[in-house]
Amino acid sequence: MCIRDRWELARTDRPDAPTEETASALLRLVVRDQDAETVGRAVSGAAVELALGSYPGFHVTAPPGKGAPYGVFEAGTVPAGEVAHVAVLPDGRRERVPAAGRYREPAPVDEPPLPAPLPAGPTRSVPLGLVAGARSGDKGGDANVGVWVRSDDAWRWLAHELTVERLRELLPETAALPVVRHVLPNLRALNFVVPGLLGEGVAAQARFDPQAKAVGEWLRSRCLPVPVTLLDDSTEVPA
Repeated sequence: MCIRDRWELARTDRPDAPTEETASALLRLVVRDQDAETVGRAVSGAAVELALGSYPGFHVTAPPGKGAPYGVFEAGTVPAGEVAHVAVLPDGRRERVPAAGRYREPAPVDEPPLPAPLPAGPTRSVPLGLVAGARSGDKGGDANVGVWVRSDDAWRWLAHELTVERLRELLPETAALPVVRHVLPNLRALNFVVPGLLGEGVAAQARFDPQAKAVGEWLRSRCLPVPVTLLDDSTEVPA
């Protein structure tokens, strides 16, 4: 037997709430085991019985049920020759495209040089989203977060400000995980890869946002000191 569980309490409640939903908190439990009976009704039924006998106002978002199987997704590579490449021509004909005969093995790439930092000056604590856009998603259990800005001055600031250490401060759930930063100067952008943030992938449903679709917006909502010179003539950058 190898039971793994994960508890999360989301304090969505607020004082003097105008609706029942905003007066409530959400307690979430994810349990896994190779035996569906071990983590099915035996767990959910016991949790419901215990809570109903002790916590006033406790209720569930779904009735107790059986355990369900899930798949584990991991990023990987396959030989190019094993993947069918097909070109669909304007007249509807389909032609097979042979795999490239020459290729380079993946290798580490040197980080491009960073621009000169902005001169020191007054800052204001505002959400990152006032000056930067972001998009995020999943690759198996890993999360990708891209961040970009519109102007050269904003890029000079972002490239030096949004380091791996700063990202870990802004997104505490990444603090204990490896984080890799890629610098894309021609796009005025940074891309962060966070291996393991999504556990065993989307099908495992171990996380509130299992595909990391909202991680970028979470990052944009976080406050940090932004130079006022970037705020005076700027409007919020869309995601």
